Amino acid sequence: MAVSLRKDSDYWMQNSTKTVEHQGFRGLIYANHHWFLGFTGGAFALRLFFILRFPYITFDGVVYGNLAKNWLLHHVYGLGEGGTIVPTYIRLPGYPAFLAALWAVFGLEHYNAVRFAQAILDLGTCFVTADLARRVIGGAPPASEAVAKWAFALTALCPLLANYTAVPLTETPAIFLAALALDCAVAGLQSDNGHALRWWAFCGLAIAAGIYLRPDGGIMLIAIGGCLLFRLALKPGKARTFWAGIVLAVCSLGPLLPWTARNFSVFHRFQPLAPAHANAPGEFYAAGFDRWMRTWFVDYASLEDVGFRLDSEDLDIGLLPARAFDSDQERNQTEDLLSRYNETDTMTPELDEQFDALAHQHIQRHPLRYYVELPLLRAADLWLRPRAEMLPLSAHWWRFRDDPRDFAWALLLAAINAFYVLIGIVGLLRWRQVHYAGMLAAFVLLRTVIITAVAFPEPRYVLECFPAVIVLGAAGLGLRRQGRVAGTEVGLKMIE
Repeated sequence: MAVSLRKDSDYWMQNSTKTVEHQGFRGLIYANHHWFLGFTGGAFALRLFFILRFPYITFDGVVYGNLAKNWLLHHVYGLGEGGTIVPTYIRLPGYPAFLAALWAVFGLEHYNAVRFAQAILDLGTCFVTADLARRVIGGAPPASEAVAKWAFALTALCPLLANYTAVPLTETPAIFLAALALDCAVAGLQSDNGHALRWWAFCGLAIAAGIYLRPDGGIMLIAIGGCLLFRLALKPGKARTFWAGIVLAVCSLGPLLPWTARNFSVFHRFQPLAPAHANAPGEFYAAGFDRWMRTWFVDYASLEDVGFRLDSEDLDIGLLPARAFDSDQERNQTEDLLSRYNETDTMTPELDEQFDALAHQHIQRHPLRYYVELPLLRAADLWLRPRAEMLPLSAHWWRFRDDPRDFAWALLLAAINAFYVLIGIVGLLRWRQVHYAGMLAAFVLLRTVIITAVAFPEPRYVLECFPAVIVLGAAGLGLRRQGRVAGTEVGLKMIE
């Protein structure tokens, strides 16, 4: 019996090796079609659940929709209604173009068409992430096959990603393009000279498309470009690496030229990306108030309580955390400024200057808190929150007595999120068995650091890191299982 079991195992390994070597990812899918079909069905059902049960449109979604509608009806990339449409550059044109293309086919403001298109795109993310996992695992094909299957399953059944297919925002296509860029980069690093440049061109175009969705898509270029610079300095094949970098840079940044030229022609200014604060040309931005908020802001709930209410609602000092004040005098100063703001619900330049002065005092007293402690806490909040911002759950979900139901659902989502983060860390500990683990980890770290440096970082801004996190997590789970299988085979040999 032991001999029979070992022969069956050898036969499976030999055939699996041939399949993966000769047919690549398609061969892997064919050899494991039951697995991929089953999890594809589960993935679509999960996304359908969110689309039917929790459809949601945010303020940003309304802005994107307005841009797309005006582009379709009036051929003007701008905001406004009827005959008053003002050209703008406050949002990059990638997502409005996506909406406009769908609405041209399915009808104006057909948001369900957008949601189902995003569900299909998210299924594509499952396959691309699985292919990325297959590529980064060295050694025998059974190991790469196991890790690829785990990566597909983890992506397919991730409610944190599926939730965003029901929301007209850039997240779903941005996550897909992040996975695609990483997959093409690894393929380029692993390919021979005849095919490498083609993969680097694809990688650059995926990055360019990601930048056209949101300016922070350029972080991917920094991470992958940094990896190429490292190889150029320390590894052989410098000419090949040099040309890979040139192709990557041209294909990533070249497509931005039309948008840059349009902005220079219309607004007479060099604007290759959207403004960091999404303010229109000539529009006042309350930079001082923003700086003051950053002297105490940590969690997303504060954005809903204070940041998102600016210039539209009263601001209540009772919603500020204790760390917003260093003394009773400072609390009184803050209360006075908020009272003056509440008279008109408008942040004037004069008030903004006084908030900036308050922020300056706060930073001078606690520079380490402002530059080190608070950014670290914001990063932790980005990664450990339940990610329920697009669900009908309270932003103050931890207040059990206020709403036990919201607390329970948020706790479940937080546990799921923690599971993905934990397995990603476990997989990173196996970095010796994961090719280019450094590039994956560098992208996650770099994106986290840069995102925490923006004015109001939201937890959804790190979702583009999830393909990398899932690949590392799949490596941790898949390689561990392969280790147990190898141990079983050793035991069979001993029995024999």
